Amino acid sequence: MELPERGSVDTADGHADDPTYAFKSSLMGAGFEFRLAIDALEWRRGGQAGRVPYDRIRRIRLSFRPMTMQNYRFLAEVWPASGPKLQIASTSWKSLVEHERFDAPYRAFVIELCRRVGAAKDLTLFETGSPVWIYWPGVAVFVAASLGLAGLIVRALMTEIWSGAAFVAAFLALFMWQAGNLFRRNRPGTFRPDAVPPLVLPKI
Repeated sequence: MELPERGSVDTADGHADDPTYAFKSSLMGAGFEFRLAIDALEWRRGGQAGRVPYDRIRRIRLSFRPMTMQNYRFLAEVWPASGPKLQIASTSWKSLVEHERFDAPYRAFVIELCRRVGAAKDLTLFETGSPVWIYWPGVAVFVAASLGLAGLIVRALMTEIWSGAAFVAAFLALFMWQAGNLFRRNRPGTFRPDAVPPLVLPKI
């Protein structure tokens, strides 16, 4: 299935000014297509399609979700009042070994989605980051692992194993940079629909 060009409209009942977004969440599966209609979020994947009125969306969560071969990936999760959860990712499979980043289209689409949902319903919950029950245990493991690696560095220095100390120090720096960035961006919180936090959006 060929995905529509970003920003294009390809349905008979679409309007030229309806924001659209498309991506592939897997190499072999059909791509997702989303459209912000006047009163609803419309979606299609292969032979499946649906629409969720903005006032029937009860929760939206934005997060930073890197994956293997996709180390700069953001995700928007949309929970309708009824029906399956919808996921919108900022990256798309392009080939067996290549992914494409849609930073600017994703950012614009998600910001407009939040604005429209917020204007249609005051009770929608807008969340950022990971769930609390996942985030704080993860922080505890991160801190414990960092302290353990720091202890190994000190021991290596005390025994004058310079190469070992340098190797562990390099690994600790990489670990703290990657995991620290993940936890920094995914701190649990809420936001106003007209002020989406930049930490859960790709830079453009």
